[in-house]
Amino acid sequence: MTRAEWESLCDHCGLCCLHSVQDGKTGKIKLLAVACQYLDTSTCRCLIYEDRSKTEPDCMILSSETFRRIKKLPYTCAYRSLIEGRELEWWHPLMSGDPNKVHEAGISVQGKVVIAEHVDLDELKYFTTGHTAQISGKMN
Repeated sequence: MTRAEWESLCDHCGLCCLHSVQDGKTGKIKLLAVACQYLDTSTCRCLIYEDRSKTEPDCMILSSETFRRIKKLPYTCAYRSLIEGRELEWWHPLMSGDPNKVHEAGISVQGKVVIAEHVDLDELKYFTTGHTAQISGKMN
């Protein structure tokens, strides 16, 4: 797959840009409704995309090689779907032909999150989204 083809898999949901916590007992990763300070929450696109890993050390460049190390990708993630042998969802831009379907279908974080710089880190636990990363055996 070319870099352009790989990049086109991103549906711009913004879920991978959310902060998360891991349950010490179950190991499940819970996504918080707190986004990276560089996420434009109206478009669900990174404001510093090309330099993101230099500017934000916690941001990993997603590739077929690094994918399995990133444990917080949601079940709906196109990269995860393809690697796990699943089809893309009907709302994915490559399936629907409409980049806004991910927002219209309610999959994205658009209008549902706050930016990290506006949150007291001691209060992060109060910003749960209800989403878990749903880590499957295939990712472990």
